[in-house]
Amino acid sequence: MSITVFAARRIITMNPSQPEATHIAVRDGRVLAVGPLESMQELGPYSLDERFADNFILPGFVEGHSHALEGAMWNYLYLGYFPRTDPDGRCWEGASSIEAMQQCLRQAAAKLPADTPLIAWGFDPVYFEGSRIDRRQLDAAVDNRPVVVMHANLHVMTVNSRMLQLSRLDQHAGVEGIMLDSGGRPNGELQEMAAMHAIFETLGTNLFESVSAPETLRRYGQVARNAGVTTITDLYNPLTDEGIATLRQVTAEQGFPARLVPALSALSWTPEQGVERLRQCLELGNDKLHFGLVKMMTDGSIQGYTARMKWPFYHDGHGNGIWNAPPDALQHMVQVYHQAGLQLHIHTNGDEAVELMLDAVETALELWPRADHRHTLQHCQVIDHAQLRRTAKLGLCLNMFANHLYYWGDIHRERTLGFERSRRLEPLASARRQGIVTAIHSDAPVTPLGPLFTAWCAVMRQSASGQVLGEHERVSVAEALEMITLGAAYTLRLDDRVGSLEVGKYADMAVLGQDPYAVEPDQLRDIPVLATVLGGQVHANR
Repeated sequence: MSITVFAARRIITMNPSQPEATHIAVRDGRVLAVGPLESMQELGPYSLDERFADNFILPGFVEGHSHALEGAMWNYLYLGYFPRTDPDGRCWEGASSIEAMQQCLRQAAAKLPADTPLIAWGFDPVYFEGSRIDRRQLDAAVDNRPVVVMHANLHVMTVNSRMLQLSRLDQHAGVEGIMLDSGGRPNGELQEMAAMHAIFETLGTNLFESVSAPETLRRYGQVARNAGVTTITDLYNPLTDEGIATLRQVTAEQGFPARLVPALSALSWTPEQGVERLRQCLELGNDKLHFGLVKMMTDGSIQGYTARMKWPFYHDGHGNGIWNAPPDALQHMVQVYHQAGLQLHIHTNGDEAVELMLDAVETALELWPRADHRHTLQHCQVIDHAQLRRTAKLGLCLNMFANHLYYWGDIHRERTLGFERSRRLEPLASARRQGIVTAIHSDAPVTPLGPLFTAWCAVMRQSASGQVLGEHERVSVAEALEMITLGAAYTLRLDDRVGSLEVGKYADMAVLGQDPYAVEPDQLRDIPVLATVLGGQVHANR
């Protein structure tokens, strides 16, 4: 029953009734009071903690779309185009050319026992003009063991000839998702979940099920803490028996520094089985584990050319993408989960996918009207203004992939979307003007988990080369901060417990070295995260 009062130079609360304060009192893991020091005298005896007296406190950041895979991928070779820091603070250079990628593969293979498959991740061939790697480039680097290279978007992989033969996919020309060379033979590129699953099945290890390992979740929590995140999602979890047991075990550990929200991967179950599985989970949560979400995959990624686009399709004439399930099956999933009273988070990258899901939700609501459903469209990189108005009318939320503006903005301008559509890539300001509850996210491990960087993307809208993509879709710093706290919490149906610092909520905080309202907006991404506080327990960054 002891009370701790934390002092700060400024506490930004996200509570519109009291936007800022200097002190916050915590009891039993929850916020007991927020205000000036003199108001704390009314609480009775307390201990004053002044370790953050010169720092700035915000509500702990909420990452509404990321994956616990972030904690698993560092078991494998990183081949990303951009340098990237691992959970322990080591920076990996990645590969900025095909030759560099091949050299990294050779070096990594030389360290593995014979016949052990080599798995790499983060590679992004879209950055290499004219190149679309296939098995030949991988064979030239390593041909004496299976090689699997996951692309950065996680919707595409390329394997070498040894892996193709081992999986027998080299005998399946003409199957959707198995790309062919000029001679009509599988070239090693595999698109979307069904084709990639064949590789995982052959290897006897499914990356998407690696989240059932305790060490994966612990490392994921470490990544979250480093970034100031106190509530994280795993927005595509198969929720196997083993995985559920691990989720419960790790989140019950006192030192685990985050609240975790796993979403059932709908494609892993029939809709009816999925409803039953999720209902079984609802009673298994705790203060740091929150079940209840369903994640649907519709199309793929734009930069991977697997997203479904409306006319005029891809700017450079590339063929349209593919569905992860037949459209009528996807619409049936929406109806079953909606009728069951569950909340859907729906991956929609291209505007054709957005249209399909707007139709599905509209039909579901006509059949089973339901207020405050909070179904959320995820990513929505290309969504037009008519679709935004329908989104608002149907009561949907949006969680946009703001990091795309930096990492693939130049690619979208030149190759996939062209000038006009790249202006409204992630149209955040328009969404807010429509009154749609909107969050922003990293989709880690697709891009690094870091809400301050994500907020910077939303405010600055700068690509990696410095182009501004759509100044009319910029948001203010205050709006961006709201989207990485309370906005994301709303989409997870946790806004009554996290996302702002108010009496009764969990005492979850991010401690920053600088005031985000005082620095120049272009410095937002550079603000140091010093610590997080979860339920009143301090987790200092090393």
